[in-house]
Amino acid sequence: MKEAIYSIIKGTGNYIPTESIRNEDFLSNEFYEANGTKINKSNKEIIDKFREITTISERRYVTSDLVTSDIAYFAGLDALNKSMIDKEELDYIIVAHNFGDVRADNSRSDFVPSLAARVKHKLGINNPETVAYDIAFGCPGWLQAVIQADYFIRSGDAKKALVIGAEVLSRVSDPHDRDSMIYADGAGAVILEGKTSEEPIGILAHKSRSDTLIHSQMLYMDHSYKANGHSNQIFLKMNGRKLYQYALNTVPKAIQSCLEKSNTHLREVKKVLIHQANGKMDDAIIKRLFSLYNINEVPEDIMPMTIAWLGNSSVATLPTLLDLILNAKMDIHQIESGDKIVFASVGAGMNINTMLYKMV
Repeated sequence: MKEAIYSIIKGTGNYIPTESIRNEDFLSNEFYEANGTKINKSNKEIIDKFREITTISERRYVTSDLVTSDIAYFAGLDALNKSMIDKEELDYIIVAHNFGDVRADNSRSDFVPSLAARVKHKLGINNPETVAYDIAFGCPGWLQAVIQADYFIRSGDAKKALVIGAEVLSRVSDPHDRDSMIYADGAGAVILEGKTSEEPIGILAHKSRSDTLIHSQMLYMDHSYKANGHSNQIFLKMNGRKLYQYALNTVPKAIQSCLEKSNTHLREVKKVLIHQANGKMDDAIIKRLFSLYNINEVPEDIMPMTIAWLGNSSVATLPTLLDLILNAKMDIHQIESGDKIVFASVGAGMNINTMLYKMV
């Protein structure tokens, strides 16, 4: 077999915010329907139903002094330290996010300069050939950035790349919308490096899709559900039921398509790392995936989950999950050399991507 360049993971990192927000902390909120009428249920009923549907008990928020570029830097620095590579050797820094830096005292999104440029500055990288840029692709943004970095590496354009996913959703969620309890803050990162090998290793295949013609408005920005509650401020909104059905119909097929691209059967996969958006939805997706292969029993340990205690931190969920597993912080879940791992994400756009990775 001929030698080829493959992208392998040299290091991972994360930043899990220090403020733990439990479901009980929402008992004093006023929740409204999309039409502006107050929900005619007690907050305890609303919260209990929310936990039943999503499996979320708590989530993490950043402290008031931090913004997205800060926690992106923390995660990136963590990955650099674990990889033991020289930061000046990085060819790319790609930061996935969707809202830029949103300060605690100002809800406007701040994108200039790019968050990647801010991270490069905070890391103290002098090399002008370390190209820094951002990507906005909904929750699948981090995985799409990894896919881009893989193309750079396999083409010979790059040897090393730092890919970060960071988000502060707590500052763009409507406190009067029960969906706000889904959202969380966090950051995760990986260092990718090119490695020549005769045997396929690292990133083996990936697939992406964008269903914008019909589904682009399932996640969108709009005013608070409480009339005049926050004047002209706009918040992240979601059509949860339609999104659930869309994900269930499309994500399993996207994963299957990625596996077929690399001639891999689902039985060869050790773990499925899926974007942590809704625990029950992810359970349904994994069952539908196995049914595509006529497998009735889903292995209990195939899909590690963090959503119950970290919530949905958008682009940060996948890299954070990977880092926790690789650093033995996920109980029974382990990943070893030779294991094949599937990554998958779905989010605003609607965008879906999936990737197959073989551990080195």
